[in-house]
Amino acid sequence: MGTTASSTEKKEDKPLFTYPGMPRLVSQWRNVEWTEEKKTNLMKAISSYSPRSRDVTKARVLLLGPVNSGKSSFISSVQSVFNGRVTNRAMVGSSTTSFTKKLQSFCIHGQKGEDASGLVLCDIMGLGDGETTGVSLHDVLSVIKGHVPEGHKFSPEHPVSLSETVGYVKRPSLRDKIHCVAFVVNATKILTYPKVLTTTFQHLREHISDLGVHQVALLTHIDQVSPETAKDVSMVYKSQHIRGIMDKAGALLGMSTSYIIPVRNYSSELDLDVNADVLLLSAVDHILQYADLFFQDNTSQYADGIVDM
Repeated sequence: MGTTASSTEKKEDKPLFTYPGMPRLVSQWRNVEWTEEKKTNLMKAISSYSPRSRDVTKARVLLLGPVNSGKSSFISSVQSVFNGRVTNRAMVGSSTTSFTKKLQSFCIHGQKGEDASGLVLCDIMGLGDGETTGVSLHDVLSVIKGHVPEGHKFSPEHPVSLSETVGYVKRPSLRDKIHCVAFVVNATKILTYPKVLTTTFQHLREHISDLGVHQVALLTHIDQVSPETAKDVSMVYKSQHIRGIMDKAGALLGMSTSYIIPVRNYSSELDLDVNADVLLLSAVDHILQYADLFFQDNTSQYADGIVDM
């Protein structure tokens, strides 16, 4: 019996096609339906989302990652799905320095004619990677705690403070805080990110966890590291190569791959792709699950809507 079971396992795991170093699996290692119906259902769920808190109408999610990780592109891509066409409302840069300098918040609207959803995606200056200077740990934590006003321009020389930051929120309410953090890393750079970045992520995750904020991660540019996903993004969960990169992303971030969602952002495309849309919307749905955990864990601590941090 033992021999038969082993033989069956080997047969099921045998790839259908073989690329050099990147075999395709017979079945997906994550169950995803790549259909218009799945896309529609995800859009409805996100459009109708409302935080489970009487004090908050919007879940604020902070995207956090190194320069050129794809934070701004992810925001634009999600907006594109709901707009029904590829748009670039969030400012996207391609330089070696962080294009986003300010705290910018983007409401995710439902489909045309619908009100905004209960989700706000927040973008800030990129993290330093040892080669480029980025937003400091102090400033990141100030954003998460709700002290930083919208539009604040970050500067390594001028950390956020009560005395120097115009509009500093001294006593933030629950609605001012960040309710979930989504780390963003670039699949094409996983093997070349400086080792210092691992330490940066470790320190960030420890301090963010101390604040009771749940964390997830997005792995971007998956279409640029695999010939399979370049042709068809629905192959992402059949790709051994992508799975290996996911493992390396987990090691870099210090988190289980169960918290990491691979995505393909829109860049030069003019038309939407249903499979890319499903992946993007699945990532948003994943984020909202952890934002809700924050409200479940913390809402009772904010009976008066105000907290000192």
